[in-house]
Amino acid sequence: MKELDPLVFVAVFQEMLGPLLWVMLLVAVVGTVAFLALLVRERGLVSRRLVRAEVLGVFGGALALVIMAKVSSSGFTDAGGPADWFLIALVYGVGLVATVILTYTLMGWMSPRRATS
Repeated sequence: MKELDPLVFVAVFQEMLGPLLWVMLLVAVVGTVAFLALLVRERGLVSRRLVRAEVLGVFGGALALVIMAKVSSSGFTDAGGPADWFLIALVYGVGLVATVILTYTLMGWMSPRRATS
């Protein structure tokens, strides 16, 4: 394989996740747009809400690892080298960040910050 084709990644993820891939992508796009709209509306981040979202992000990272273990044919004991452990850390990090953004957004739209005029 001499060149990197992004469609190969789409095909592999489609094979592993099935319809869940498209649900996850839709949630990611809608969540990002809602997060950006919330930032514009509130003109910044709310620190209390962000800390709560970060705490929940720890559990989201763990959930991402559980999903990874379910959809792959190997477990954590099969990780043999640094590349495997880097991938595990990457999956955890992506799950953590995605959960923080989504929970911050949900909390923001469900109970918006009061205007201080």
